[in-house]
Amino acid sequence: MARNAPAKAQQAEQSDLIDKLVSINRVAKVVKGGRRFGFAALVVVGDGKGKVGYGSGKAKEVTDAVRKATDAAKKNMVRISLRESRTLHHDVTGRFGAGNVIMRAAPAGTGVIAGGPMRAVFEALGVQDVVAKSQGSSNPHNMVKATFEGLKSIRSPRAIAGKRGLKISEVVGRREGSTKDASAAVEE
Repeated sequence: MARNAPAKAQQAEQSDLIDKLVSINRVAKVVKGGRRFGFAALVVVGDGKGKVGYGSGKAKEVTDAVRKATDAAKKNMVRISLRESRTLHHDVTGRFGAGNVIMRAAPAGTGVIAGGPMRAVFEALGVQDVVAKSQGSSNPHNMVKATFEGLKSIRSPRAIAGKRGLKISEVVGRREGSTKDASAAVEE
């Protein structure tokens, strides 16, 4: 019975996941008797608290393709550090193939200003304020993968401070201090 406890806890944790269907593509295979249709699905899954993943699945039926994609997305989840649990720590760009996305941190009350596949990623992640722009490919697969590449490159002040051997206040203070020094130099 002790072995079932972690499985039940994991199942309960997965039940409160947010899953967003990003795209469904109907594909055809030409065979001797005509065409055989199949479906490919792209799904984004997140917990709304900083964990998100994506997956794709292919099957003869739409429901099977979505289920396969959802299972793949749950296995592919990563933790993303968020500032104040609502926005990104800093501006970032992500590239994958021909897809290029720009994501900017935004003040409270801005909302999610992003299009299509990127919006699904941010909503599943739990980001409340962000401004994002897609440049290049509008292919949903490339946009989602580029968004994930950008999100994976985000570093929190805590991580940077730990790597440099500084206090968090020193890392954040330097960023704010550098702008004060620059403005003081301009006034003189």
